[in-house]
Amino acid sequence: YVYLHLMDQHERPLLSAVEIADGWREHINDWIWVSNEQARSLMEMGVVPPVTGMGSVNEYYLQIDAQLTTEIFGAVAPGMPGTALALADLPIRTTAGSYAAHAAQFYVLLYSLATQVEPAQPRRDQILWMVQEARRYIPDTSKAADIVDFVLADYLSNPDADSWERTRDKVYERYHEHAGDYGFAYRGWTESSVNFAAGLIALLYGEGDFRRTVRIGTLSGWDSDNGTATMGGLLGLMLGYDALVAQFPDVILSDRYNIHRTRDTLHDYLPDDPRAEDTFTMMADRMLPLVETVILESGGSVDGDTWILPPSDDAPPLDLNPLFQLYRHSANNQVRLAGGTVEVSVSGEVAASRLRGIADGLEHDFSGQEPARRIPQPYRRLTTDGPVTISVEYDREVDIATIRLIAGNVADSVFLVEMLVDGDWVPVPEGTTFPPTPARETGIQIMDVFLPELVKVSGVRVTLAAAGRFPELQVLELDAFSD
Repeated sequence: YVYLHLMDQHERPLLSAVEIADGWREHINDWIWVSNEQARSLMEMGVVPPVTGMGSVNEYYLQIDAQLTTEIFGAVAPGMPGTALALADLPIRTTAGSYAAHAAQFYVLLYSLATQVEPAQPRRDQILWMVQEARRYIPDTSKAADIVDFVLADYLSNPDADSWERTRDKVYERYHEHAGDYGFAYRGWTESSVNFAAGLIALLYGEGDFRRTVRIGTLSGWDSDNGTATMGGLLGLMLGYDALVAQFPDVILSDRYNIHRTRDTLHDYLPDDPRAEDTFTMMADRMLPLVETVILESGGSVDGDTWILPPSDDAPPLDLNPLFQLYRHSANNQVRLAGGTVEVSVSGEVAASRLRGIADGLEHDFSGQEPARRIPQPYRRLTTDGPVTISVEYDREVDIATIRLIAGNVADSVFLVEMLVDGDWVPVPEGTTFPPTPARETGIQIMDVFLPELVKVSGVRVTLAAAGRFPELQVLELDAFSD
C-alpha cells in the first residue's frame, strides 16, 4: 500500500533509493518485524536501499519480508516481466538478498504474467504456464529455483490432486526438519524458503479456485498469512473482479480499506468514514495511470480503452534479471567462479580476519546459493593515524567499467581511486565520474566510480580516511564491474 502511495505521489513507478527510504520513514514506523524492522532501523541511521537489505548489516535478509511487499510492481507492468523486475529491484533489495530476493522476484513475475494467460485454457494449465514461465527468470543455482522445481515436480507426480499435504510434508522434510541433509539451512518460521514453498503449494493445488487456494495457503503453516494473501491477490488479478465475486454467491464483499491502524500519516480518501480511509476501487483508479505510463515508456500504445503492449523482449530471461546481471558483472564473484583468486590487502597492521569480508563478493552474490558460512560483520578499524589504502587484486585481467566501494564513515578529505594496469598502480583515466562527497549522516553507502570506457585491470584500490574525532572506518565491499 505504501509503495502504491509513493508511486502515485511521484507520478511514476520507478522509485529511487532516497524516495523509498523517505517513504518508509514517513509511513512505516510500527507493526513491522524481522528484516522490515532492521531495514527501518538502518534508515534511521541514514542508510538507504539496497544497503538496507545486505546481509552484512541486515541479518534477516533471508526472511520473507520482500515477498509480501513488492508484488504490486508486477501488476503495474502487465505482460512485461523484464520491466516488472526492473521496477521491483530496489524495493526488493530494501529488505532481501540472495534467494530471498529471487523468491520475491518470482512473485513479481507471477503478477506481471497473470494477465497473459491463454483464456481458453483450463485454469490448471494457466497456473502451470505462469509458474513455468516465471521460473525461466530465476538462476538454476538459486535455492528459490530448487524450491520451485521441487514443489512443481511433486505436484505433477502426485496421483491425488487433493493431497496437497503430501507435498507440504515433503517441503517440511527438505527445507525444515532435515534441511542440513540436503545442503540447506532452516532459519525459522518467518524465513523466505518454507513460506515460498507453501505459497507455491497453495497456488498449484488450488488450480485457479480462489477459495481452495486460500484455504490451502492458510492451513500450510509457518508464516502462512503472507503467501496466502499473495496468491489470493494473484488469482484476483488473473480472474478479474466479476469472476472473483462469483465465487462468493449471496455475499456482499466490502470495498472499504483501513490502513491507519498500521501505517502513519497516509492520505484519508474517506474523511467522512471513521473506520476506513480508502477503497479498493480508488486504489485501482490510482494504479491505472501508472500502468499506462509503464506501457507507453516501454514502447506500447493506447487505443481508446485498450492497452497495446510493446513487443516481447527476445533477450534470454536471465539477461532481464537485474540481480543476476549484478552478480554476472561483479569481478569479485566472477573471478572466483572461474577458478581464480581474489586477494585483499590493507595498509598498516590489520588482522587477517578483518579482511575477510572486504572482497568476498557477498554484497553482489545473487547466485542464490545457501550461504556456506556465517556472514562477516563489516571491517572496522580505528584510523586515527591517517588514511588507509585498501587493495583488491585478481590473478587475471578483467574488463571493468565501474569501481564500487560500499563503506561508511568515510571522510571527504581523502578518497583516491587507482587501478592495477600491466603491473603498475595508475590513477583512473580522465573523464571518470566520481560519487558525491561522502556524507557522514548517510551512514554506510554505495560509492560508484564510473570509468569513461572499459579498462583491462588486474586490481583496484582506494585510499580513504575515517571521519570524526574518534573515527572508525566501515567497509563492506570493494568490487569492480564490467558493466
